[in-house]
Amino acid sequence: MKLIEALEVMKQNRVDESPTFEIQLACGFTPLHFSTFLGAHLRREFPGSQVAISTGTFGDLPGNLERLAKTQGFTIVGVIEWQDLDPRLGIRLLGGWNPPQLNDILQTVRHQATRVLMALKTLSDRNVVVLALPTLPLPPVAFTPGYSSSQLESDLQCVRATLLSKLSELKSIRVVSSQRLDQTSPHAERFDARSELSSGFPYSLSHADKLADLVSTFVRSPLPKKGLISDLDNTLWNGIVGEVNIEGISWDLDHHTQRHGLYQQVLASLADSGTLIGVASKNDPTLVEEAFSKRKPFLARDQIFPLVANWGPKSESVRKILEAWNVGPDSIVFVDDSALDLAEVKAAYPDIECLLFPRDDDKAAFNLLYKLRDKFGKIAISEEDVIRRESIRAYHDAVGAGPVEGYTPEGFLQQAGGTLTLTFLKNPPDPRALELINKTNQFNLNGRRHTEASWQQYLSDPIVFMAVASYEDKYGPLGKIAVLAGKIEGDDLMIDHWVMSCRAFSRRIEHGCLIGVLQKFSVNQITFDFLETPRNRPIRDFLGELAGDSTLSNYSITRKQLFDTCPPVYLKIQEL
Repeated sequence: MKLIEALEVMKQNRVDESPTFEIQLACGFTPLHFSTFLGAHLRREFPGSQVAISTGTFGDLPGNLERLAKTQGFTIVGVIEWQDLDPRLGIRLLGGWNPPQLNDILQTVRHQATRVLMALKTLSDRNVVVLALPTLPLPPVAFTPGYSSSQLESDLQCVRATLLSKLSELKSIRVVSSQRLDQTSPHAERFDARSELSSGFPYSLSHADKLADLVSTFVRSPLPKKGLISDLDNTLWNGIVGEVNIEGISWDLDHHTQRHGLYQQVLASLADSGTLIGVASKNDPTLVEEAFSKRKPFLARDQIFPLVANWGPKSESVRKILEAWNVGPDSIVFVDDSALDLAEVKAAYPDIECLLFPRDDDKAAFNLLYKLRDKFGKIAISEEDVIRRESIRAYHDAVGAGPVEGYTPEGFLQQAGGTLTLTFLKNPPDPRALELINKTNQFNLNGRRHTEASWQQYLSDPIVFMAVASYEDKYGPLGKIAVLAGKIEGDDLMIDHWVMSCRAFSRRIEHGCLIGVLQKFSVNQITFDFLETPRNRPIRDFLGELAGDSTLSNYSITRKQLFDTCPPVYLKIQEL
């Protein structure tokens, strides 16, 4: 983005009534163009909001962070450069670079890094912090030639690495990847000495834009995709198994097909971090199963569910996988080496993201791996991520094959032995709750989303409660699958947010959640802040059934109505 473009973005669509997205920017340099670029990128990330960026005192980054200690529920962007840890590592102060001074510079940097770490620990308890560690080159402070790494440079990088390691332990701190920044903003083109000396702004316009872009992506925290559907022949492995036989497929260096092995490694890693992996292949299913059994790819057979192999259109196989997962196509990535098959699936499901596997281009294949990491990566792996695939498989095995003699839905629920556990804790906020709020579409009360900061701010209200529901039965645990949040106003329980994972459908968990909150709170009415969205028909229908009103003109239900209209709930409901 050019500076003139950033200025134009900041001028567009300014509506006084629109919500304001507030950022606390902590840096030691004059914010100048970085603030402009950051505001423009945030306006694009949050088009319905105005952006307000507050800054601190010039030349005092540690102090700026410490002065923010009492803030709560904000997004704080911190940008640290070497000169913030010791002004002698910049060019605006003539403090001396004599060899006897180098050890003192190192000690000052260590002291200031500790000070910054303590301030960030305090901030991260009640705010979301997005942080960039030093991005600019060191000045020629050491006595060694520039092509030789000096002792001071090595020690400073050690301080940086230690600070990064300790920051990574703090759940509410997000650190910009230096490797990704190196890829987008060449190191030699970042520093602008003239701008630094004249105005105290050290960045080239290009570097300011690239850094602001990465920071704004972190602030938005894009949700990872839920599932990846892959082709097999010439995608997961090289060769067409039906033509070259099982022994002829490959994914190794000796056959110059290592790109397929690397792709398998990434998919295996994604599977074990909670991404659903399915296969849609035009193939003989018996031959495919034999290939997995005998050749044992890095992506193991039990990491895939479901595997659909047939001779029909790929879109039909994709449909079966989506039904098994019970997710929408906009949450899915489909990878195939055939542009024709990608186009056919895209025509059937326009919301699916289709990516071509470049079977004859090692560089493009390696870049695809980075792209997949961006689309499926997550800050941390939760218990729900680990059990997701097995819970879907277990439920599918139990009911997906069709009814057997004597089967009834009521009988199935009764014998499942389900336990619903409600946890009424909001401090510290459960990260799974926000994940469900932001990624659930079908059983979602109103479709309202939150950033980490706005969610913390909402929960900080003392009258707000939050309940996180977990479920398990004899087929295995589903983990944390529902969130209710709201407040009590007199005799009325006002529900602001209610979401439930699609994996929990058809088990009357939604009924159990309402029973559970009524057991917790002595109220006689529940009022739902319902807002219809293009995709939340399931919760609309559910509320309509409870209220006995198919048009859903009334978004409230009394305690008596709930227990009069509620079907049998074969669940043990408990509070943790």
